[in-house]
Amino acid sequence: MSGTTQIESHWARGDVYALIVSALQQAGKSPDSLTVEDLAPVDHFHARGFPATVDLADHLPIKSTDHVLDIGCGIGGPARYFAKRFGCRVSGVDITGPFIDAANKLTALLGMTGQVSVEQGDALCLSYRGETFDGAYSQHVTMNIPDRVQFFAEAFRVLKPGAFFGLTEHGLGPVGDPYHPLPWSEDGTGEWLATPEDTVERLSGAGFVDIDVQHSGPKYIAAYGQMIAAAERGELPTLGIHILLGENALQKARNSKRSIEEGRTHPIQVICRKPS
Repeated sequence: MSGTTQIESHWARGDVYALIVSALQQAGKSPDSLTVEDLAPVDHFHARGFPATVDLADHLPIKSTDHVLDIGCGIGGPARYFAKRFGCRVSGVDITGPFIDAANKLTALLGMTGQVSVEQGDALCLSYRGETFDGAYSQHVTMNIPDRVQFFAEAFRVLKPGAFFGLTEHGLGPVGDPYHPLPWSEDGTGEWLATPEDTVERLSGAGFVDIDVQHSGPKYIAAYGQMIAAAERGELPTLGIHILLGENALQKARNSKRSIEEGRTHPIQVICRKPS
């Protein structure tokens, strides 16, 4: 099995769209009258969910005239949020077929197909022409990327001069390997972590400048703690990214929290730009 196939099979969990629609109905929300806010608890499928997307958005210089790329777009929640918040156009790419299917169906339900379009593809070989986008971002994708040099080179290639690039990831901490299972890997298979220092070096090597790193571990510890406490009380909401993480979602949350606390992983948010 190739690395690409391993990653896709890890994230793909049957009919993702049907799973989300079922959860929406259980929560009393009709698929025929959805809003971006209705979907927010479940469709920002990355660590810390919707709050992490908002944090990233708060630091990005997006204008309504911009065309932005979401690399590793998942089921499209961030792309739809950015499009609504900024009035911009967003394209997304993700390697996981069921995610793309769900993303397109959810975008259609929200009537946003004119602003948001996503397609299945490989972040290491983007299908877009050079200097296409006014900005790009990638949320918690690089933990599954075996070749960050190529990943950053492709992001750099498709950006216009002066464009921004935002990145969030769980970096490798100084202590040792993290505990598994984790959201991005059951047992370490398909996992490629890099220290924050290595990430900055590779971004710089790709040509990015003005690289600003924020260390966000405490925010993630708090978020995982809230999820764990709710699960232990039997109070997890009907809608939440836990429904997409599988039966061992609680164990993944515990391991994620412990790995950060012990210095095995190191969450960061990075903002940089392509030179003008």
